[in-house]
Amino acid sequence: MPDYDDDLRLAHVLADVADAATMERFRATDLKVETKPDMTPVTEADRTAEELIRSALQRARPRDAVLGEEFGSRGQGARRWVIDPIDGTKNYVRGVPVWATLISLLVPAQGGLQGVVGLVSAPALGRRWWASLGSGAFTGRSLASASRLGVSRVSRIEDASFAYSSISGWEEQGRLGGFLDLSRACWRTRGYGDFWPYMMVAEGSVDICAEPELSLWDMAAPSVVVTEAGGLFTDLDGVPGPGGSNAAASNGLLHKELLTFLN
Repeated sequence: MPDYDDDLRLAHVLADVADAATMERFRATDLKVETKPDMTPVTEADRTAEELIRSALQRARPRDAVLGEEFGSRGQGARRWVIDPIDGTKNYVRGVPVWATLISLLVPAQGGLQGVVGLVSAPALGRRWWASLGSGAFTGRSLASASRLGVSRVSRIEDASFAYSSISGWEEQGRLGGFLDLSRACWRTRGYGDFWPYMMVAEGSVDICAEPELSLWDMAAPSVVVTEAGGLFTDLDGVPGPGGSNAAASNGLLHKELLTFLN
């Protein structure tokens, strides 16, 4: 199996650069916020963080392609870095500390691209999670100071903790009935939102989570962390990986029931 240690170390360097830029403008009274064509917000910090990551990648991995939420796709390389400079921009704008920079690397595999490095950095929470293919998933302040992640062993849906982002998205997708049935069946539900539920699945504090509408940059990094922690990450049809337009993640033991409810 190829070794992605150098790429993982680079991802940490990229995250350090992004964290410095995003934290500098977090809760700034003069933060500039615009509305994109899809009616979602974008800030100067989103764009600055992505520009800094792209510049660093251009120096360190000039042959690799890059896909980012704010500036689209660049390059034709077989390897592709996928960036979400601020996942949770609405939280960022309102001063809520639940937001993160997502960085991942995808490489060619049978049937498409496979995530081999994933890093999620939430500096306002003081947390970072990461994984690389075949090497496990970890959390900590740095590569030298980390704890290994592992999903829960909860095997009954009535004992499960279920996390999600919002109710409105399920209604818009015509899946509200299944979502509500699942919520009633579970022991506990919480709307943590964005990247955080997936990281909680990876560390075993949440058992299942799902979202009805997402983009590749929302899912690429979390999918690597969840799977390397021993969980499952698929779309709502059960196709593994971040290639769909929605996501379901679990400890693996509850995945079939999770998909049954939501479908």
